[in-house]
Amino acid sequence: MSEPQRRRRDPEARRREIVAAAAELIVEVGVSAVTHRMIASRAGVPLGATTQYFATLDDLRSEALHHLVTEVDAGIDDIRAALEQRGATPAVLADLLVKGLADARALEADRAVVTAAIDDPQLRALARRWSERMIGFLVPDYGVERATAASVFIDGVLWHARIHDEPLDITLIEDALTGILGTETTTTSD
Repeated sequence: MSEPQRRRRDPEARRREIVAAAAELIVEVGVSAVTHRMIASRAGVPLGATTQYFATLDDLRSEALHHLVTEVDAGIDDIRAALEQRGATPAVLADLLVKGLADARALEADRAVVTAAIDDPQLRALARRWSERMIGFLVPDYGVERATAASVFIDGVLWHARIHDEPLDITLIEDALTGILGTETTTTSD
């Protein structure tokens, strides 16, 4: 009778599991509430594994936040593709925004990154990525000032939905974006 083969360890897979578990916990309970013990339990690894792969809890939290930014970036890429295909009109933007508000997981990931950045200046560049990219998508059609105003409004709509537990009406969003962006597009910086 042969001995059962031992499963080969995959340190990189274990590291990814720990980061993914930390990211999920950050979304659920917030950055400051996450502990090594919680992460190890969620990842299904021994407690010492979290310190084996990450020197400090802050290092692990930072890696998890970067993981969340990657998720947020994927959503932004989807928005870019939709705007390229359908046009960056107020109606399209409102439709994409309402659909985005239905993705509770994505909203929580974005919230986790932004709220962590409030207290950590090093994370602010990560938190600004969404707004900067959205502005970049809109500048060719509307100029810098209107694109920036639309991005600020969209940020407000996202936070409003989180605070009030329900999104604004699509017609209100579209009307406001029409007011901000105007009906004519421009190729110059306003």
